[in-house]
Amino acid sequence: MNRYAATLSWRVDDKWDQELLRVFLREHCHISKRGLADIKFNGGAIALNGEEVTVRKLIKTGDEVTVCLPTEEVSSSLLAEDKELNIVFEDDHLLLINKEAGMSTIPSREHPVHSLANFVLGYYRKKGIQTTFHAVNRLDRDTSGLLIIAKHRLAHDRLSKLQQEGRVNRYYKALITGKPLQEKGTIDAPIDRDPTSIISRQVRENGKRAVTHFSIIKVTNQGSLVDIKLETGRTHQIRVHFSYIGHPLLGDDLYGGRRDVIDRHALHCYKVKFQHPFTNEWIRITTDLPMDMSSLID
Repeated sequence: MNRYAATLSWRVDDKWDQELLRVFLREHCHISKRGLADIKFNGGAIALNGEEVTVRKLIKTGDEVTVCLPTEEVSSSLLAEDKELNIVFEDDHLLLINKEAGMSTIPSREHPVHSLANFVLGYYRKKGIQTTFHAVNRLDRDTSGLLIIAKHRLAHDRLSKLQQEGRVNRYYKALITGKPLQEKGTIDAPIDRDPTSIISRQVRENGKRAVTHFSIIKVTNQGSLVDIKLETGRTHQIRVHFSYIGHPLLGDDLYGGRRDVIDRHALHCYKVKFQHPFTNEWIRITTDLPMDMSSLID
């Protein structure tokens, strides 16, 4: 097993010459006070030029700062299971998976096992990675497509902040009933829980703001293929919004969609574009539509 969850290194430039290591880690490396405490008290380490130091140390130009992140305990209720995953990107900090339809992101009362979380933990066990499951975004059980998973707490915290700043973007394709009057448009309608259901949501005046941008890609015999970008990320947002404008997703019987041509709601997260939490590089990954959706277009 690895001693640490991950190791990060930075070279000090002139801007930080004669600065406290604590300030460098907070302002340049984006490690919060809570993150530093986690490193200090839970088995991590901070080194300067290979020597373990405290954050009160002064740094100078050319120094190498290394942060070793502590391993993370997995909840005893979350079981590791083995299944081959469709991994489309991986480094020491991130895992991007193209999730198949019919798989929950995390266990639930109705589906306590065989979730993506269970299978990712099985993958970590096989690779000797001592950490737990950190999903940056979630997909409904029957939505297929790209999921960003952080391999440790620090990556998850950074990506959550980047997401709030609009630097983590997700794009979807959906097959909807009929054809909207506009070729492209925006649905800006607040969403809240349906008071008559424990599962469904609906557009409600006092709900949370929800904004969905869309454009029509192709009109087919079955309906319309639309490209979607979310400005917000409410539960069931795409499904609720298209039902609200009278064009529910094919297969989405929860929100009024017909189920005679596909046996799940026809929604796929086909692209993610985000800034890497540590290298600052912009990463863009796309996937093809799954067969059950592409066959309805072709």
